[in-house]
Amino acid sequence: MTQAKARAAYERLAGRFARIGTLDEAGAMLGWDASAMMPPGGAAARGDQLAVLAGLGHELLTAPDVAADLAEAEEAEDPDPWRAANLRLMRHAHTRANALPGELVEAAARANSACEKIWREARRAADFSRVLPAFTEVVRLAREEARALGAALGLSPYDALMDGYQRGIGAADVAPIFAAYEKFLAEALPRAEAVAASHPAPRRPAGPFPVAAQAALCRRLAERAGLTFDHARLDSSEHPFCGGTPSDVRITTRYDEADGLKAVFAVLHETGHALYERDLPPAFARQPVGSAAGMAAHESQSLIVEMQAVRSDAFLGWLGPELAGTFGPDPAYEPENLGRLCRWVERGFIRVDADEITYPAHVILRFRLESALIEGAFEPADLPAAWNEGMKALLGIVPPDDALGCLQDIHWYDGVFGYFPSYSLGAMAAAQLMATARRAVSGLDAALAVGDLGPLRGWLAENVHAKASLHGFNELLRTATGRPLDPAAFQAHLTERYLA
Repeated sequence: MTQAKARAAYERLAGRFARIGTLDEAGAMLGWDASAMMPPGGAAARGDQLAVLAGLGHELLTAPDVAADLAEAEEAEDPDPWRAANLRLMRHAHTRANALPGELVEAAARANSACEKIWREARRAADFSRVLPAFTEVVRLAREEARALGAALGLSPYDALMDGYQRGIGAADVAPIFAAYEKFLAEALPRAEAVAASHPAPRRPAGPFPVAAQAALCRRLAERAGLTFDHARLDSSEHPFCGGTPSDVRITTRYDEADGLKAVFAVLHETGHALYERDLPPAFARQPVGSAAGMAAHESQSLIVEMQAVRSDAFLGWLGPELAGTFGPDPAYEPENLGRLCRWVERGFIRVDADEITYPAHVILRFRLESALIEGAFEPADLPAAWNEGMKALLGIVPPDDALGCLQDIHWYDGVFGYFPSYSLGAMAAAQLMATARRAVSGLDAALAVGDLGPLRGWLAENVHAKASLHGFNELLRTATGRPLDPAAFQAHLTERYLA
């Protein structure tokens, strides 16, 4: 009888989480529309819409009968590992939601939506002061959320926010990994710059690059990687991203008529995210266990496509003629030049334009700043100065204005704190997964040489995508590669690609 009652309670929970998942999907689509389609005049109403959806989801998750059903479902151990994992994740989601008052959830949603719109104007004007009042409110609410979540989860405030993006990974796990990388960077970056300087500077393709031609090429490349547009869209936005739902994936990019490669690599990056979403198990759609294993896991999938596969010599040899066929013949598309161009090492201000070696420095900076900001070590008004000091310490450069400094990313101004470590953890996991895939998949590089990502996508679908949230980040890597996250794989990849 206990087993039957437990299973009945589980099924009630599954039905409730399916409704919550549907609300989340609606919010995701409204969020995509706000970035890709919505006219500026719709911002206030959109903030209300997102806030109400967030509030409804919170009400469903914190209703009194949820606690009763969780307790009843947990009385008997479920022999099915997927249902057992789903129940654990339901409990975790309930604990997080119960820690936050509904009015705080809605207030944060409104503040984040309003601040993100002002951030766009502030970045265009390179003027942090324009967004400071709205950003101060976002930080105030984020700190309040972090304290409440930390108390409920037994974590520090910042760790509680990190937990929302990658379960089981905290600042104490990340800090030594980043400290070790900073030491590696101090030695590797000058060497990589010297190696680059020993070769002729790469030629840049001659533009302009019409947006329509870029968009058509980007769509073909996404399809070549395995994304089918009966379940996806490609649009433009201020900041490239992947959103939507597993059956209706929305990817965006930013086109620049002076640089035809930026959009190409951005789209292939977002396609990696999209393929992960498309390959999640439909049997557990809208259930916690059926979602991706966290944002570090998600970033590993975008980066294994963009950085590990697409920027390999094999794939670039195929991509060059595709670029020439789209934009016209140009010696810049010759394999050797294209390789140097796509893997040029340079200390720059913009994270999304950074090379593989310097990119983690941008993430380390943001990790240190956001953790200090949430913990109250400095105030929002101090961010530009703290940013510039940190950038000088890590890369020896100081941005000339706020647009090239603390205003360049959308994340904080949209209330997202604790996400940034996922980028570099994902890059490290991508290197580890790619090394394993090369050993496991015969002819992987030969396939890349003809522009075929199918063998890689198939291996990832089986070993990562189809596992969804059955495992945590390190256990997912262990099942796929035989060991938890090993940053040495990333350093070995960088050494081979940039220091040889």
